[in-house]
Amino acid sequence: MIVVTGAAGFIGSALVARLNELGRFDLIVVDHYGPAQDSKKRNLAGKKYQRFYDKAEFLKLIRRDQLDFDVEQILHMGACSSTTLQDADYFQKNNYEYSVQTAEWALKRQARLIYASSAATYGAGEQGYSDEHDKIPALRPLNLYGESKQKFDLWVLERGLQTQVVGLKFFNVYGPNEYHKEDMRSVVAKSYERVVSDGKIRLFKSYNPKYKDGEQQRDFIYVKDAVEVVLFFMDHPDQSGIFNVGTGQARTWNDLAVALFAGVGQTPKISYMDMPESLRARYQYYTRADVAKLRRAGYQKPFTTLEVGIRDYCSYLKNKSVW
Repeated sequence: MIVVTGAAGFIGSALVARLNELGRFDLIVVDHYGPAQDSKKRNLAGKKYQRFYDKAEFLKLIRRDQLDFDVEQILHMGACSSTTLQDADYFQKNNYEYSVQTAEWALKRQARLIYASSAATYGAGEQGYSDEHDKIPALRPLNLYGESKQKFDLWVLERGLQTQVVGLKFFNVYGPNEYHKEDMRSVVAKSYERVVSDGKIRLFKSYNPKYKDGEQQRDFIYVKDAVEVVLFFMDHPDQSGIFNVGTGQARTWNDLAVALFAGVGQTPKISYMDMPESLRARYQYYTRADVAKLRRAGYQKPFTTLEVGIRDYCSYLKNKSVW
């Protein structure tokens, strides 16, 4: 069996979709449906799996070691990914403690654990974007979400588990199945309807003199590429450690906007709005994954360009269809 946590979420449901395409239906899926989350439920509609567990039920069962099936892989994608939520206790329990208990159960079962970390751990990038293990302890995240991911990465390293598990620092992932994420959706998803209806997009102004408005840079990675990296590590149990998952290219928000206009056949009309005061001190102006370690591990597939990825994503956004 393959266990996928966060299976109704963004990357988790994309993983289930791709595993189904590859003929894998021996899946145990884990998630939680809150009120009014029909769009999240839709991420698993039509997909094939053996059983669904609510995340609380799954945690109770693994604490008691009462799951009676053989586990080959645990793809731990479940977490709260809000970069603005200010609830330290929730992040501690939901992101850190849940991950620790899942990891301990996986190790006890001698199952392969692949978990989602985040580029949010890099903070403002003062230490660079190297995923070499000796660089990770010096990272300083800018928000509680990043801190929760950093804390679990450090838990892995302090116990020497980097030789047994795989942690994936996902950079700015965008693509189908993120509709339920509301304000945490990608700018592509949030801007699509206005671009189609009004032919306009609004981006944040820059408050850093090094970057003009819209020239702030991110490493944008299409979700289909992110999934392929997970599959690579599933298929290569000889490779372990903590790895960046990005394209290795930094692109501007203006680039993203132009690609979105091209994806819907519109002429670009970009304006800039004030950034909320609460975000200004915690804003990442530049991210770029150092993917040298990932390439050394043997992952050689090319990454989808921003233009091609957004064009493909627009085919889903048109009808809010899922992968």
